[in-house]
Amino acid sequence: MLKLQYMKFIEFDTSDGLTLPGLLYEAKDSRKVAIFLHGNGSSSVFYDENENKDLPNELNKKGISLLMFNNRGAHIIKKLNVKNGDEIERKRFGCAYEKIKDCVLDIDAAVKFLQKLGYKEFYLIGASTGANKICVYNFYKSKNVFKKYILIAGGDDTGIYYSILGKDKFFKLLKTSKEKIEKGEGEELIKELLPDEIFSYAGFYDIANPDGDYNCFPFSEVLTKTKLSTKPLFRYFKSIEKPSLVIYGNNDEYAWGDISKIVKILKSYQPNLEYRTIENADHGFTGKKNELAKTISDWI
Repeated sequence: MLKLQYMKFIEFDTSDGLTLPGLLYEAKDSRKVAIFLHGNGSSSVFYDENENKDLPNELNKKGISLLMFNNRGAHIIKKLNVKNGDEIERKRFGCAYEKIKDCVLDIDAAVKFLQKLGYKEFYLIGASTGANKICVYNFYKSKNVFKKYILIAGGDDTGIYYSILGKDKFFKLLKTSKEKIEKGEGEELIKELLPDEIFSYAGFYDIANPDGDYNCFPFSEVLTKTKLSTKPLFRYFKSIEKPSLVIYGNNDEYAWGDISKIVKILKSYQPNLEYRTIENADHGFTGKKNELAKTISDWI
């Protein structure tokens, strides 16, 4: 039986000057490690830590360490120091400003940090937006160190915002956001979305643009036959060639009411991946995190 070490706080630097914090759960003498990518919104790996111990515990039993870290999209708005040589600039990050393609910088930095610790075998786990980030990372950097991917509850944010805002307001905001970005005003907050949603024009354009990097799982376009994208659907998801496990809760409140249809759509694009559905689980797997953790550890 492997002895488990205590969780410890770590920090690592990205190539563009950010310092990102995380929690490393080490399985003693292990050279295997999984990296966990959290979702967006107000997400952070530092809240409800006791509720999130199932995954590191199950992986540690299999001799696999786990790194959970706050990427640049953690929280709604978060000011971070950006280091450029001897100079430090305070800039705004968080979900309101995040561009999903920057996940490549964050993931690469995490890998580099773990390689320096001696880890040799890597797995990538992403929940909600984290699943989208796996697709984006793989699309732009298919030749990477990861042996397997686990995509948990990947979402259709573009379709959700189209549904919430309606066609006219959705495309009006997209047009305005693009114009603001071109004028150098992309970091302004969109007052029309306050107080329920907090986005900069740049952040909203990234998450809502049907042809953008974020739109990895355009379920609504298939289910409602609404044409939003001009580019091939599921092109990021289709690019995955590594062994991968896709997991959804059958009560996922963000999955258009029918997980069986969602999974059927995904299988039509990626029939060779493995799929699991966890009964009575919502988007956050409330009360089902132990089952989720065992599903992941058993598959790896």
